[in-house]
Amino acid sequence: MKKLALLPVILVFLASCSAVRVNSDYDSKVDFTPYKTYAFLKSGIDKVDISDLDKRRILHAIEDAMTTKGFSKSETPDLLINIFTKEREQVDVNQFNAGWGYGWGYGWNPYFWGGHTSVNRYTEGTLYIDLIDAKKKELIWQGEGEGTLTKDTTKKEALIKEFVTKILEQYPPKSK
Repeated sequence: MKKLALLPVILVFLASCSAVRVNSDYDSKVDFTPYKTYAFLKSGIDKVDISDLDKRRILHAIEDAMTTKGFSKSETPDLLINIFTKEREQVDVNQFNAGWGYGWGYGWNPYFWGGHTSVNRYTEGTLYIDLIDAKKKELIWQGEGEGTLTKDTTKKEALIKEFVTKILEQYPPKSK
């Protein structure tokens, strides 16, 4: 019965593992209201070490998010947008023991009912989106999203869109 009671907790935990965690940083002296147009910083984006397909997915998602925010793409932009990525292999090892035993208490007895160990390998990635003042050539805002990546091409586009949307929800920064 106790195992069934833990099921909702485990499901919530697993659902939270797939979420994109976001953060942003910005220059507090910058007034973000005059920025209305953007372009991609091709020289920076060309250096990003991911597939061209994933680059296009990210750039399309950024275009959609910026359009939704009222920005337009321009040959003479107010903002330059750059991206870069990081990825790392993660390994989770969990050991589960169950049973009753003298002096051990429930869940810690190696002699009754045994237990098992599970190993979960996955890739975690970080996407950075930089907004650069086009005239001054200075970084004014940086957003970062971190989460579990997938190789499943049917899910990849939706995941990238989620990363970009959640990162750019933080732009422009809320005034204090």
